[in-house]
Amino acid sequence: MKKILTLALTAGVAAALTSADKGPQTMTKEKGTYIVNTTNIANDVIGYEGPTPLKVYIKKNKIEKVEFLPNQETPKYWNAVKKHFQEVWNGKTVKEAKTMQVDGRTGATFSSDAVKENVKRALDYYEKNK
Repeated sequence: MKKILTLALTAGVAAALTSADKGPQTMTKEKGTYIVNTTNIANDVIGYEGPTPLKVYIKKNKIEKVEFLPNQETPKYWNAVKKHFQEVWNGKTVKEAKTMQVDGRTGATFSSDAVKENVKRALDYYEKNK
């Protein structure tokens, strides 16, 4: 009996660890709003100091907002990038947002490019999985 209990606990812990290793869920839906988290689908998109994950909120095929998630970018430059991009895509349809030519933030090219690529991947994922 002790062996069975030990095996069951070990299997349970392994399952919990495997689940935790996957990171956050890529897309969720809350009150009619799809939320696409780019942590897993854009972990290869690197800003100046590393990955720059975002959450993109989409309701009725329009972007409500882009939320900037914690990362390792230099705070001074990252804050400038956030301010620059904070509302660029708000209110745009997914189709409009995908075709927009958005200028980056001067002095923060790598971070700007990473934000734009994260948004693109979020929109692509949304279209394929809604």
